[in-house]
Amino acid sequence: FDAITRIVHANRKIGLGVMGFADLLVDLGIPYDAPEAVKLGETLMQRIRVRAEQASARLAQERGVFPNWEGSLAHARGVALRNATVTSIAPTGTISILAGCAGGIEPFFALAFVRHVLDGQRLPETNPRFEAALRACGALRPEVLARVMATGSARAVAEIPDPVRRRFPTAFDIAPERHLDIQQAFQRHVDNAVSKTINLPEDAAHEDVAEAFLEGWRIGLKGVTIYRSGS
Repeated sequence: FDAITRIVHANRKIGLGVMGFADLLVDLGIPYDAPEAVKLGETLMQRIRVRAEQASARLAQERGVFPNWEGSLAHARGVALRNATVTSIAPTGTISILAGCAGGIEPFFALAFVRHVLDGQRLPETNPRFEAALRACGALRPEVLARVMATGSARAVAEIPDPVRRRFPTAFDIAPERHLDIQQAFQRHVDNAVSKTINLPEDAAHEDVAEAFLEGWRIGLKGVTIYRSGS
């Protein structure tokens, strides 16, 4: 609570969000595309929002509410806040690399891959949690990692036990509607838009892309990003 108060302090707009959600799910043994992941995401973001608003309300007592508070959604709820917004979900692509976790609320994009850096180096990487899971089940072998690296995904690698494959879905393993479910769970407790990509396969039709955008609008999302493989 005190840390959130320090972050919010004098800002009129602030974004408190999440990164590493996919890592948390792995540690809890929950597949990203399972219903339990949606419930956890909403509970987590709701708690963050409550704490952020409590901190902002304390600051409003000390320094006053934000400009245009009257007529705002906070005013309509009868909540005096120092900050016009307190929550957001940013992509956190670069800082999540530094932190060693998944960006924002995204799933893992690949479990084993080669990172191309600015000086032309090629750096092979394997997700450390995935590597630990392979070691624990006796499947950590070069030929298994090579098969995973070919696509980035473990779902079609028969040598890997099914519980591990289920626990480590990647972005393209997850159905569009499951991506949207996760985004909706967080959006319910986020003031600003949520950074989240809906991944579609290369053979997705125009109608599939349109339906993903429309479904995002129907369920109250503030923004939707669609990526079709190969586009």
